[in-house]
Amino acid sequence: MAGKAIRGPAKGNLAANGSGGDANGQAGTIRQRNVDKILKAAESVFAKKGFAGASTAEIARKAGVPKANLHYYFRTKQDLYASVLDAILEVWLDALQEIQPDADPATALGNYITRKMAASQHSPEPSRLWAIEVIGGARHVQPFLRNRLRRLVKEKSTVIEGWITAGKIKPVDPAHLLFMIWAMTQTYADFAAQIAAVLGKNSLDDKVFAVGRETIRSLILNGLGTKTKIRR
Repeated sequence: MAGKAIRGPAKGNLAANGSGGDANGQAGTIRQRNVDKILKAAESVFAKKGFAGASTAEIARKAGVPKANLHYYFRTKQDLYASVLDAILEVWLDALQEIQPDADPATALGNYITRKMAASQHSPEPSRLWAIEVIGGARHVQPFLRNRLRRLVKEKSTVIEGWITAGKIKPVDPAHLLFMIWAMTQTYADFAAQIAAVLGKNSLDDKVFAVGRETIRSLILNGLGTKTKIRR
């Protein structure tokens, strides 16, 4: 998959594998339900074992579908892995849209941090899978990193530079500001076991995420010269 664009599941005629239903409504519903189950299971297995250690047989068992059905929707393990990564990216990229030229910096960055923390709390496995992928050299996502993400960071950096020029925030390197936000928020997913152990908890609860979120917001927004209060 290296060098190829991340893509979605294979398309086909559901009737071909006996998934039943009419050609439109019911078949489409069955298809989407099966694809969602497979992607959720794949996300979990890949996050625990990485691409090399995961098998489509294990993913199919976890999804509760026959292996043949999995390969009907996703022809290869690489196709499935690509679709899981693509779903992760869309959530993260959508959150970046908070950063707009006419937005109030404190509101935009505060909302961005809040959304990133919510993703770490409610969907930690995608972040862990992404960490495994990047630590392993990002072989499957290099085209995305060097093209789409690079362009988007450049675009959002221009917005942040505009805020600086207008005197709305203190001078800061925009790209590194984003890197810091990514690191701060995603550590609550990637290193949840470490944080829980240090805090004497079995797992991270709502209060931990709330305090973490507001601490990050305070450090970033106050550091940039905006005003915010820590909510507990």
